[in-house]
Amino acid sequence: MGRQTVAMIISSASTSPQFAQIYWTKYLQPRRQAFAVVIERAKVRNEVHADLDPSLVFDTMSGIMLYAQIFQPQTEPWQVYVRRAIHLLIK
Repeated sequence: MGRQTVAMIISSASTSPQFAQIYWTKYLQPRRQAFAVVIERAKVRNEVHADLDPSLVFDTMSGIMLYAQIFQPQTEPWQVYVRRAIHLLIK
């Protein structure tokens, strides 16, 4: 997603409860569920802590990604910034 798309989604979701609900149901929930499966598999392989909360990680990761796309880091590409932040989060 580009900066303008992210800004439009945030603006639309904050002013339209109907849009927010549709976006949550059709876009976010399926991704959250798929992410939870990945985290549960990583737990089985002891790659992440057993008590890691997939929903909280997903929400935090999403926030970091949205922030980095809108307020792009000056010292590195936003994708690198996001990867570093997520690595820190799941350590």
